[in-house]
Amino acid sequence: MSDFVVQRNGRPATVEDLAPLAFAGYAHFTAMQVRGRRIRGLDLHLDRLRSASAEMFGRPVPDEAVLACLRAAVKDGPEDVSLTATVYSDDDVLVRTRPAASPPAGPLALTAVEYERVLPEFKHVGEVAKTYYPRRADGFDDVAFVDRRGHFTEASIWNLAFWDGSAVVWPDAPMLKGTTMNILRRRLDRLGVPQRSRVVTPADLPSLRGAVVMNSWTPGVAVSRIDDVELRTPESFVKLLHDAYEEEPLVAP
Repeated sequence: MSDFVVQRNGRPATVEDLAPLAFAGYAHFTAMQVRGRRIRGLDLHLDRLRSASAEMFGRPVPDEAVLACLRAAVKDGPEDVSLTATVYSDDDVLVRTRPAASPPAGPLALTAVEYERVLPEFKHVGEVAKTYYPRRADGFDDVAFVDRRGHFTEASIWNLAFWDGSAVVWPDAPMLKGTTMNILRRRLDRLGVPQRSRVVTPADLPSLRGAVVMNSWTPGVAVSRIDDVELRTPESFVKLLHDAYEEEPLVAP
């Protein structure tokens, strides 16, 4: 059984299927980790695809059509995979699986870069910045983005979360609200963990007690510093996020 599956609209993709998509720069996607052929936050992934399609194409692909594509892909591959579903039109879905992802061990050192994504609330293709800036981040593991006002938004392929000693702090800025971030927000709420959304700037970093990055790979990798500001991110904060994430059930598509 292959570690890789590529399907277009629920069927194995041919060269003829893929050739026009290779040059298509107008699309959006969602990325997820499949474990035991099940997915955390499946409703959030469907919400993401639905809202982005409505904005970019005028109407969404029906949820059942997306679910059929997901079922076909996970049925034909290993139980644990990384899966990306990319939508090219209101009736064209490409699903790719590859071996399950492992996050970096961390902690990570980030450098702040001024950059603002176009349509930041959507996860769309063609974003060269998320590769370009990390490659130029000499002496750092990755980058954190700040907007023109100097407000932290997100990181290259991650969401950011901070810890002020008593509450999880989410940056209040135009950004992509990731599925892992949204899983954590609802699980932390159910656990009674305080959360705040507020503007966070580089000047605020010394007053914070820690930071993490998160994406579909992981609910939290500790950040050790941003530029020259040391962040002694406590292990208890990282564990809190991982424990909350584990509360989210895995659901079959």
